[in-house]
Parts: sequence; C-alpha cells; structure tokens
Amino acid sequence: MHHRGHCRHPPPVGTKGGGADYVCHERGLRHEPVTELPPCGTASVSTSSEFMTSHRYTVLIAATIAFPFVAQAQARTAPTTRTPSVTTTRRFVKPTEAELRARLTPEQFEVTQHEGTERAFRNAYWDNHEAGIYVDVVSGEVLFSSLDKFESGTGWPSFTKPLEPGNVKTKSDRQFFMTRTEVRSASADSHLGHVFDDGPKPTGLRYCMNSASMRFIPVDKLDAEGYGQYAALFKGQPQHK
Repeated sequence: MHHRGHCRHPPPVGTKGGGADYVCHERGLRHEPVTELPPCGTASVSTSSEFMTSHRYTVLIAATIAFPFVAQAQARTAPTTRTPSVTTTRRFVKPTEAELRARLTPEQFEVTQHEGTERAFRNAYWDNHEAGIYVDVVSGEVLFSSLDKFESGTGWPSFTKPLEPGNVKTKSDRQFFMTRTEVRSASADSHLGHVFDDGPKPTGLRYCMNSASMRFIPVDKLDAEGYGQYAALFKGQPQHK
C-alpha cells in the first residue's frame, strides 16, 4: 500500500520507540525517529500566552496612535448642528374663531375675518404721524412702515408700498358691483384693505388699509416688541412727520 505525500501517522498499537513515528513515503513505510509534535491546532501554553500578550500590546498601541486621526476625521465629516434663530423657526398657526373673538375687538374681528371696512376718519391710524412700523393685528407679521405712509385724504391709513412684500398678498374682489384688488396678510390671511393705482411716486400705488387690521409699533419700542432689526431704517429720520 502506497501513500502519496509526506505525512505522519501515530505509531501502531504495541509499537515501541519512545515517541517514534512512521513516516509515509511514496515507496513504502519506514520507521524513522522524529521529534514529537503537539496535536494539530495547539501550541505550548507559554508560546500562546506570549503571542496573545504581544498581540494585545500591538492592538493597544495602534489604537492609541490612530484615535486622534479618527476623531479629527469624524469632526470634519460630522454634520454641523446649528441652533436656528427664532425668526427662522417660528411658524404662525392661526387661532380658532373662538380664540380670535376673545383676543380681538368686535371691529377688528369683523374687518380681518369678514372683509369689513371701518369708518373713514374715525379709526386709529388715518392721521398717525409717528415713526414706526405697522404689523398684522392677528399674526404680528410686518406689513408697512411710516416711511412709506402718505396723506391720501381718504380717511384711512395709506402707503405707497409694503415694508415686507412677502407678508402681503392680493386677490380680485368683485363685491359691491365693482372690481378691486384686495390686500390680505400672507400668514394670518387677514383682510387688510385694497390697493389702487392712483398713488404718488415712486410706485404710483395707494395701499388703502384698515387701522383695525393693524397694530402700530413706534420706533422706541421696536426692540422690546421683537422688531429691533427695523430700527436702523429710522436712524436720522424725524420721529414725527
């Protein structure tokens, strides 16, 4: 019987030799004393322990060296968390009808919610000449500035343009057998008034507003009311027209 390759077999039962083994050769078997090896997959306890200890130290040293670079890479790739400002996160949620009735005067509610019109020359701001801004009475969104207010002779506060164009919107109004352009606030959808094309330069427009739809904030209270960014508009301007 021939065995290919060079392999070791345990000695046959009853064979003497004190650790000798049989070595297979291509041309038969011969008895050859060899150095006894430990079973496959095992090593001496001392050698294994030394290897594992050396391996642990190697891993520990590598981790210690690599950690600063990994931390720096994570810091560079991690998304930056920025705390947004109040103005960018605040989203207006319109109050319920019951809440609006409780907060607004009957006239304010009728004008803003039911497209009412207050009486000319008998409203809060038609002859207001103080410097400041006008905001929506429901939402507080900025609408107009006293810098763009002019005497229209109509008995209602009139402006040549909005201070914040994005806070107003227009729609066609065909009530009372006429066609007009209604002006509403963008967030609260409050009825503000109407815009006409008979205003002064430079716009040629007349934003005829209801005082009941707006709240006036004078220059000296802009910071306290949270509108401090508009104070710069009035630097060097007279406090009264």
